[in-house]
Amino acid sequence: MNEVKPNSGAKDWLEAELEDTLDEDYELELSEPALSLEIAKIYKKSHPPSIERMTYFRELLRLQSELIKLQSWVAYHKKKLVVIFEGRDSAGKGGVIKRITQRLNPRIARVVALPAPTEREKSQWYFQRYVPHLPAGGEIVLFDRSWYNRSGVERVMGFANGDQVEEFFHDVPEFERMLVRSGITLVKYWFSITDEEQQMRFLMRIHDPMKQWKLSPMDLQSRVRWEQYTKAKEETFARTNIKEAPWFIVEGNDKKRARLNCIDHLLRQLPYEEVPHEEISLPERVFNPQYERQVLPRDLYVPEKY
Repeated sequence: MNEVKPNSGAKDWLEAELEDTLDEDYELELSEPALSLEIAKIYKKSHPPSIERMTYFRELLRLQSELIKLQSWVAYHKKKLVVIFEGRDSAGKGGVIKRITQRLNPRIARVVALPAPTEREKSQWYFQRYVPHLPAGGEIVLFDRSWYNRSGVERVMGFANGDQVEEFFHDVPEFERMLVRSGITLVKYWFSITDEEQQMRFLMRIHDPMKQWKLSPMDLQSRVRWEQYTKAKEETFARTNIKEAPWFIVEGNDKKRARLNCIDHLLRQLPYEEVPHEEISLPERVFNPQYERQVLPRDLYVPEKY
């Protein structure tokens, strides 16, 4: 297992990248709504100070540089990696997935977030719609929700009956063992937040026009059915926590710490290492003295408004 250590040789690169990343963070911060003073006061009271901003970004960039090494190792050795992200609505899965994929090659690392099944898919073998998205050699697939919809939202919301849920619990351990036997490394994360934290995040989304799209009817029902989801989670853990693909719980109340902890843990699940690669050099431009660049019509250009 690789021990993730800071790379002193990457220090200059990290310094250069830090400014751009901070700009992005400021942009996200400025997009937050002017919440009511009462909500802001409650949120501040329930959230102790998190990791200092510069410390967080330096550590995030270090971990992302390790993710690039992992990506190269996966591609070079034709490894197959599947990472499942499950958990409470608004628990921070999307934020972690974004930071994992932020600097990776989308041809190697891709995110799968399937919509509700069609009528045809409902008549298929349950796992069938997920199989085409599994990785080939040299690929990483991150499932933003997965086949565990059956033991979670489908069960709680009544989209799957008791027999279907029981069949799922019977089948999923062997299905995952088959994936592992085929050479896939399967890592399963469950993001956990408290009842109070989820309520606060939902209120913040309701008051933010740029985030209201994140609140689907199913998300809102997760507040009503908190205890039902808890029972569904507990049974899922009890019946699907197999040694070939165990569950790992990420405490998500502190978003920054959750992101760093999850990425660091993921890196430690694989024995990746530096792989050979060709040195990259910029070739000389071919210059043709006979070529004259054509002047294109102005209406083809995007207007310079800023």
